[in-house]
Amino acid sequence: MAWTRVCESHMLPEGGSCEVLAGAEVLAIFRHQGVLYAIDGICMHQGGPLSKGKLMDGTVTCPWHGWQYELKTGCNAVTCKPMLKTYPIQESDGIIEVDVAGVG
Repeated sequence: MAWTRVCESHMLPEGGSCEVLAGAEVLAIFRHQGVLYAIDGICMHQGGPLSKGKLMDGTVTCPWHGWQYELKTGCNAVTCKPMLKTYPIQESDGIIEVDVAGVG
């Protein structure tokens, strides 16, 4: 795996999110119910910033038009169709890293 440092742990508290650039990928990083998630950061509908969306029950809702995506799978929460890439993510020694080559 090719891990890329994206932020320090203290920058992502429980329920928090941030947008990061990892390689050429714009990612939305979330800490939800104690678990870290990394997904494509741009909504498939009209390009809204998913890191600014509302988190609830394992989904993020795009702030622009309400499209919803499952954090774990990247699937649209209504149609259950895969729409966003998910990425391996890890946290160690106060650093959060993603593997953009290990797309899920």
